[in-house]
Amino acid sequence: MQNNGINHFLHTSIYGKLTVVKLIFFILLSLCIIFNFTPGIALAIGLAFGLLAGNPYNNITKKYTKYLLQVSVVGLGFSMDINEVMKAGESGLLYTAGTIIITLILGILIGKFLSVNKITSYLISTGTAICGGSAIAAVSPVIKANDDQISVSIGTVFILNAIALFIFPPIGHYLDLTAKQFGIWCAIAIHDTSSVVGAAKQYGDEALTIATTVKLARALWIVPLVFVSSFVFKSEKKKLHFPLFIIFFIIASIMSTYIPEVKKNSKELLVIAKAGLSITLFFIGAGISLRSIKEIGFRPLVQGILLWAFIIVASLWVVKNMI
Repeated sequence: MQNNGINHFLHTSIYGKLTVVKLIFFILLSLCIIFNFTPGIALAIGLAFGLLAGNPYNNITKKYTKYLLQVSVVGLGFSMDINEVMKAGESGLLYTAGTIIITLILGILIGKFLSVNKITSYLISTGTAICGGSAIAAVSPVIKANDDQISVSIGTVFILNAIALFIFPPIGHYLDLTAKQFGIWCAIAIHDTSSVVGAAKQYGDEALTIATTVKLARALWIVPLVFVSSFVFKSEKKKLHFPLFIIFFIIASIMSTYIPEVKKNSKELLVIAKAGLSITLFFIGAGISLRSIKEIGFRPLVQGILLWAFIIVASLWVVKNMI
C-alpha cells in the first residue's frame, strides 16, 4: 500500500506532462554534466534512479545512447597521438585474436553444458568475445535471432558491464597494474566500449588511450565474425553494418597529431567527449530495471558470468606475466 502511494506521487503531474520522476531525471542528468562526474559515478546515479523509479524516457535514451557513445569515442580521438594509437593497437593485437577465439569456443561449450538456447548462447559468447551489444546487434540478423534471444543476450552483457565499471579500477590498483597492463586488460575483459572507456578513464589518460585503441581494434573483428556466423548458421546473406565510428576515431587522432589548430583545441574537445561519456553511462544505468534483470533468466546469466570470470582471470594472468 505504501509502495503504491510512493509510485503515485512520483508519477503525478506537477507541470502539465512533467512528472516528479521526469523532473528528478533531468536534475540528475544536469548534475552529471555540470559537475563532470566520472563514468562510474554517472552509472551509479543512473542505476539507482533506474531501479528505484524507472527511466521515463527509456525508449528514447535506448535509441540514442549508442550514437552518443560513438560520438564521445570519436571525441576522445582528438586528444590522442596517432603514433601512440598505432603502437597500442599493435601491442594488443595478438592478445585480442587469441582471446576472441578462445572465448567463442568456451562460451559455446558452457552454453551447451547449461542447456542454454543455441542462438542465445552464441550471442552471449560473441558479445563477450568482441564488443558486447555492438557484436550482438551485428550478428543477430545473420543467425535469425528473435527479439527475446537478442534482449536476453544484451541484458546479460549489460548487467556485467555495469559491474565491471565498479570492480576493475580497484582490482587494478590492488594488483599494482601499470597503465598499459590495465588498458589492455579491461579492453579484453570488459564487453562494451562504453564500460571499457569508463573503467580506463578512472585509471588515467595513458590507460584510457591504450584501452580505447585496443578495444576499437577488437571491434574490427565484427566483420569476419559476421561472415563466419552466416556460414555456420547457413543463413541468407544480410547487409553488413560496419562500425564507422572506428574510422572516424582514427581520423580524429590523425587530425590531432598533424593539424596544429586541432591539437590546440584538443583539451576543449576532450572535455566535451568526457561529458558525453558521462551522459551515456547515466542513460545506461537508468535503463536497468528490476524487470529487465528478472527477464534475463537464470541459465543465460550463469553462462555469461562463468565465461566472463574465465576471461577476467585468463587475461589478467597474461597482462601480469607477459606485458
